[in-house]
Formats: sequence, C-alpha cells, structure tokens
Amino acid sequence: MSGIFERLFGPRWQHRDPSVRRQAIERLDAGQPRDLQRLEKLASDSDPGVRQAALARLGDPARLLALRANQDSPELRAHLKAVLTGQVGNVPLGERLALLDRIDDPALFAELAMQGDNQELRLSALARLDDEPALIHQACENSIAAVRHAAAERVTSEEGLTQLARQARRDKHVTRLARDRLNRLREDASQAEAQRIERERILEALEQHAQHAWEPLYAGRYRHLKREWERLSDLPTSEQEHRYQEASLRCRKVITDHEAQHQAIETADQQRNDAEAERQALVEALEESVAGLRQGDAITQQDIDSLLAHKRLQANRWQTLSEQHVPSQALSERYTAVLEEHERIRLAWERLEQKTDALREGIEQQDNDHLRHVLDGIDWPSDLPPSPLLRRVKNQLTQRLAETSTPPQAERVSQDLAELEKLLEQGAFKRASRLHQSLRQRFDALPANQRQSIQPTLKRLGAQLAELRDWRGFVAGPKRNQLCSAIEELAEDTTLLDAELDRRHRQLVKDWKNLGDAAAERELSNRFRAASDRIHERLGPWRQARDEERQHNLQAREGLCEQLEALVDNPDPSADPDVLRQIRDRAREQWRRFSPVPRDQAEQVGQRFGHIRHALQTLIDQRAQEIAAAKRALVEEARQLQNDTGTAAQRAEHAKGLQRRWRELGRAPKGEEQALWREFRSLCDNIFAARESERDDRAQRAREHLDAMQALIERIDAWQPTTSQDANVLEQAINEAESFEPLPAGRRSEGMRRRWNGIIRARREQLLRLSLSEEAQRWQQLRPLLDRHLEADAQQLEGHEAMVVEAMPGLDRDMLAAHEQRNAARKAPLPAEQVAEQLGRLRVHLALLAGARVERADEPLRLAIQVERLNESRERELSKAGELHDILCGILATGPVAPSLWSREAGELDNHLSQLARLPSS
Repeated sequence: MSGIFERLFGPRWQHRDPSVRRQAIERLDAGQPRDLQRLEKLASDSDPGVRQAALARLGDPARLLALRANQDSPELRAHLKAVLTGQVGNVPLGERLALLDRIDDPALFAELAMQGDNQELRLSALARLDDEPALIHQACENSIAAVRHAAAERVTSEEGLTQLARQARRDKHVTRLARDRLNRLREDASQAEAQRIERERILEALEQHAQHAWEPLYAGRYRHLKREWERLSDLPTSEQEHRYQEASLRCRKVITDHEAQHQAIETADQQRNDAEAERQALVEALEESVAGLRQGDAITQQDIDSLLAHKRLQANRWQTLSEQHVPSQALSERYTAVLEEHERIRLAWERLEQKTDALREGIEQQDNDHLRHVLDGIDWPSDLPPSPLLRRVKNQLTQRLAETSTPPQAERVSQDLAELEKLLEQGAFKRASRLHQSLRQRFDALPANQRQSIQPTLKRLGAQLAELRDWRGFVAGPKRNQLCSAIEELAEDTTLLDAELDRRHRQLVKDWKNLGDAAAERELSNRFRAASDRIHERLGPWRQARDEERQHNLQAREGLCEQLEALVDNPDPSADPDVLRQIRDRAREQWRRFSPVPRDQAEQVGQRFGHIRHALQTLIDQRAQEIAAAKRALVEEARQLQNDTGTAAQRAEHAKGLQRRWRELGRAPKGEEQALWREFRSLCDNIFAARESERDDRAQRAREHLDAMQALIERIDAWQPTTSQDANVLEQAINEAESFEPLPAGRRSEGMRRRWNGIIRARREQLLRLSLSEEAQRWQQLRPLLDRHLEADAQQLEGHEAMVVEAMPGLDRDMLAAHEQRNAARKAPLPAEQVAEQLGRLRVHLALLAGARVERADEPLRLAIQVERLNESRERELSKAGELHDILCGILATGPVAPSLWSREAGELDNHLSQLARLPSS
C-alpha cells in the first residue's frame, strides 16, 4: 500500500515515471525559490529527457555554472554552451563575458569561439585557448575573419605554421601570414644554426689554439678569436660557454707563462748587466791600484801588503759574481791580465826580499860588481818605482848627484801635478797622498829656477790635500765609532743565524777597511779587532760546514760539466734547439744552485763551465740556422702555393700541412724567427683569405639558389594546370629546380625539398586527372560514330546486309584503326558470347582505372587484369591516359554488339567515364 500512496499523494516531480516528472517540470516556476531548487535537482536527474527539460527552464548562466561544479552531464554542457553563445535566452553580452573568467574548459572555449553570436565574445573565448591545434582549427574554420586572424597570430611553432599554411585555403590573409611567419621562423632557425656553426668553428679554433705552444702572434690570434666570439649576437649554450672559458683560460695561461718567462729573462739580463758593471768597476779598481803603485816615488812593504790585500778582496768579490753570472771574454782577459801584473809585482818583491841581505852587504863593501850581479838576479820591473834600498843601490852605482836635475824630470813633475789635481777632484785620497809625497821629494831635487814656477801649484794642491784629509778624518771619526759599536753589538747578538752573522761581519770589516787610515786610533782598532776575533771563533764550526758544502758543490759542478761536455762532444744531428735551450737554462740553474764553491778552484771550474756553455750555444745556433733554412724553404713553398692551380680549399689544406711542419721544426734564431714567421703567416693568411672568399662566394650562390628555389616553389604552388599540355610547364620547372641543386644542407633546404616534392606530386596528379578528363571528353565527341556503329550492328544482327560506317573527320590513328576493325567485325562477326566477354573485360578494366567497385562475379576478371597490368609495367611505363585511350579504342573496335548487351553495359560505362571526365579541383 505504501507504493500506491506514494504514487497517489507524492509530488509529481519526484514520480518514478520519467514522463510524469517531465510533465511536472512544466508546472514549476523558476522564479519561485522552492521551484528553482526542484528544477536544479531535476537538472541532475537520472533520465536524460528530464535533465534536458529541467535545464530548458533554467536560463541563468551563473546558476548553470554552479550546477556544473557538482555534476557535468552532456545536457548541462550543451545547454550552458547554448546560453553562452546566445542561442538560448537573452543573457546580456557583458554578463556572458564576465562569466568566462569562471570557466576552465578549453573545449567549451573552442565552441564559444566557433559559434558565439558576437565577435567580442569569440575573441574573448579565443584569448583563453592555449592549445595550438585548436588555434589552427579556429584560424582555418572560423566564420569571422578577425577571429581567424587573431588565432593565426598566436600560432608560433614551425609544425603549426606549416599545417596552417597547408589547410587555411579559405583565407588568403591567414595563408600569407602563416607562410611569412614560417619563412621568418625558418630564416631565424637558419641564422641560429649558422650562428651555432660559427660558434662551434670559433670554439674549435680556440681549443686548437690553446694547445699550441707560444709563438710571436699567439696573443694576437687569441684576441682575434675573442673578438669574433663576442661579435656573435646570439647567446651561447652553457656547454659552449664552459668550453670557451676553459680554452680562454688555457690561452691566457700560455700568454702569462711566456710573459713571466720573458720577465724572468729580462730580470736575469739586468742582473747580468749589473754584475758585469760591478766586475768592470772591480777590474778598474785593480788597474788603478797598479797604476797608483807605479806613480809613486818608491815602493815600501806597506804598499805591497796593501796591494796584495786589495787583490785578495777583489778576487773574492770576482769569484762571487762569477758564480752567479759568467763574465764576458774581454773582461775576463782584462781581469787575468791585471792579476798577472799583481803576481809579477809580488814575485819581484819576493826576489827583492830574498836579496836584501846581499844588497846591504854590497853597499857596505862598496862592491859595485856584486851589486850589479844581484840586481840582475832580482830583475826589478822597469815600470815600477824602486824601493828605498834599490834607490840607494842605483844611486851608488850611477853616482848621481842629488842636486842634479834634468829637464825631463821637471816635465815629469808637471805631468804629475796635473794628475794630482785630477785625483783631488775625484776624491782619491790614497793615490793623491802617495803622489803628493813623491812630488815633494822630487821638488827638493829640482833646480831653484824650476822650483819657483812649480811651487805655487804644489802648495795649492797640498792645501787641497790637507783639506781632503781633514774632511776624511771629520767623516771617518764618527763612522769608526759607529762601526766599532756595531761589530761589538754583533759579537754579543746570539739570535742571528750564522749565515746572516757572517754577512754582517764581512760588511762591517769591508766598511772599516774602506776608511783606510782616516781618523785611525789604536784603541778603536784594538776594540774592532777583538770583536772580529770573537765572531771568527764563533763562526768556526759554521765555516767548516760551509767548506764541506762548497766541496760538495764543487763536485756537483764538475759532474755537470762532464755531462755537458759529453753532450757537446757527441751532438745529435736532429736535436731540437728548444730542447738544447732548455738544457742550457737548466744547466745554468743547477750551476747557480751548486753555490758557493771553494775560492781557489772557483775560477778554474767557472772558466770550464763558460767554455762548455759557449760550445753549447754554438751547437744551438748551428741547429737554429738549419731550422731557419728549412723554414725559408717552407716560406718559398707557401709562396709557390699561392699560384697553384688547385682549388682554394685544397691550397688551404696544403697550407695547414705546411703550418704543422713549421711547428714541428722548432725555433730559428730569435731575430730571424719573427721575420720568417711574419712572412710565412702573411702568405698563409692570403691563402686562407682566398678560401674564405671562395666560401663566401659559394654561400652567396647557395643563398641565391635558395631564394630562387623559394620563388619557384611559390610560383608553382600558385600555378594550377588547365590542360594536359601544361605538363611542359611542369617539366620546365623541374629542370629549373634541378639546376639549383645541390642546395646547402640545413632545415630550410630539407623543408623546401619536402614542400617541392609535395607540390610536384599534386601537380602531376592534376595533370593526370586532366589528361583522363580530356580523353573522356574526346570520347563524348565520338559518341555519334559509336551510335552509328551500334545501329549498323543491330541491322546486321537482324539479318540485313553488313553496313560500312563512314569515319568521322579528325580521328587519330588508333581510333581510325578501331573504326575500321569494327566495320570488318560486322562482315565476319564473332560469337555473341565472345563479344560479351570482350565488352565485360573492357568495362572491368575501365572501372579499375576509375577506382570504382565491381561486382563480386567480376572479381576474378579484375585480378587477372591487375596481374596483366603489373607484368606490362615491368616492360614499359604505363600511363592512365594511355590505358583509357586503349580501352576506348577497344570499345569502339568490339562488335557487333547486340542492343540488349549494350543497354546492359552502357550505364556502367557511362558512369565510369563521367567519373573520369570530372575536372580536378584547384
């Protein structure tokens, strides 16, 4: 009973029967809140008809969107689309536009853009579409031009633009826009590819350059590649930027290493020059000491001791400098000569000391013969002044009078006065004091008349000498106190290292000796000597260890000399001068590392090393000259290569081989290397410039071919054949396109080829359709002739005499032969079954050519015809127009045909011919 009561007294809009619920919807008022809620509930009913009826009563799109948030039925979607497009209801446009922001349904937006009742609504919906296929569909199919154009503007990909240009046939503006943007996109892609290729070329060149050794134009080449890289407008990839930074870092390291090496060489040269200047001053000091000794009036034991002490000091300094830098040959000869002079003076003084007793005995005994014999044994140098003892001996032997003076002695005194004045101007106190003392002694021996002219000058120079002595004493006094205090402090200082203590001690001793006898005091001298002795005692163990180290360094230097002598005595004919230079430089470094050595053997081993270095440098120069000769031959070969008859690319490859051989040779002499390299590089640059020019010409021709091919494609794409005779135009275009080959590799060329092949296939298909249509149309012109043959066939089959049908004018040779065959067939008719079989075969062949379906019974015949066509295509090229012509000739030649047979076959034949006669769509 509950079900009955529910049906009798329940609400009709909740009835079980969908038809009752649909009827109840008509009575609901959407303006009443309760009825509106019922309608919204019925909008989600299980029955589609109820949902559709309920939605028809709801016209507020906002309510529909709220319902759609809970359930999405096809009816709700369709009704919402109808409301938003303006097909249903009268919702204002502004309200509908505002509701678009609340929708997130690309399919609904596409339908609104396609079916909206207002252009602004369509454009607003289109603006919310992001799917490119949907945009392409809108650009091709939308009925409003502004919407089509707006959709076309938002297609950006190459595939989308290609599809848009192919499908947008109804709007030329969209087609042109798509083609223009596609061409620009391809041009941009081509330029981007060219930029990428250029970056790769620069990167490869930079990476290869980074692997090369330094050469005179290394930095310039690096800066050129850097400018080329920075000139490119596009941004490199992260990988390219990483490769560029690594290659640049390696190039800068090569340049920095070379600059550091060059700076080190300059520093070494400066140190060598400084050492050479100091050695020059040292040799001059030794020569001045000998010259000063010669200018004296007499030589004493103090003079000899001072000369030998000065010689030892300067020899030690010479040895220290020689350990650092080898002296020049001329300076070494001067140094050897002055040492020999010192040694000659020392030996003469030793002989004099050995004969002193004999000389004194001869003087006491007044034995002149004995004195002369002893003097011959002493062999005193004639350019040296005698000692006081020798002077007494010579005076006794020559018996000269003290008051006697000769004019040459006065002249010599005048020369010595001029020399004394120069020494005073130079501040050479010791030499000036010795010379002044000699002049005083000789001045007293001069005659009175000669002394009067010389005496003022001698007094004036004596006053200057006294002033210089006072000044030296004034300066030297505080200096001696300072040196004495310094050496005492040094002796008490226990924090210094032994090497630093020895260096400071030697410097203080040198400064003390440089003061000479100026402001000399016994107490200060004793203090200084005592402090120096304490330092000597303290440095005893260190000096012993230093002597052992010097002995070890001496052995290492001798071993190094032996190795270098073995290398110089047995040189490799193909030795690389750069390797020999490295050996020379490393040997110099090792020589400096094995320092110091014992002083008494330093000069000998230093001279030995100097001779070896000279021989090694001679070997380096010899190999460098051989390399220079080989590089001159390469320069001449490069010059001849410029006039070679081969292509620029071949000459460039040959030039690269020459460059590889250049790098393998090594370096020529320094000045000649740069000159040869500049000439060789200039010749190679000319060869590479010719290759680049040829590449530019080839690229320009390629661009011209691309532009011409693009113009040809556009022209043939716009061209539509009207007759089959237009095939000549297509063949000419194909020949013209072949003349542009080969096109440069790239995406643009590939795209052009694909588009060109598609256009050619389409035009050939059109020409084929045109030829078939023209052939079918020509057959229509032959229908009167066929009708006359059919009438003649009917009369002949009825028993009348066979008639001969007259040919129509304008028949080609095949048709004329078929016409004559038809006339002959009536005179000797074939059986009706055979004629029906021939005509059926022609009908099936025509259906196969037209692409029409055939009856099930004709399937074996169709397969047989296909097999025959396949076999025939292997022997000759088949043409559909030719096949159609042969079929029509066969239809005309087959007979006699009964009217019943023709009426049965004519319909299908006409249908197939009509299908073939249709003109292709443009």
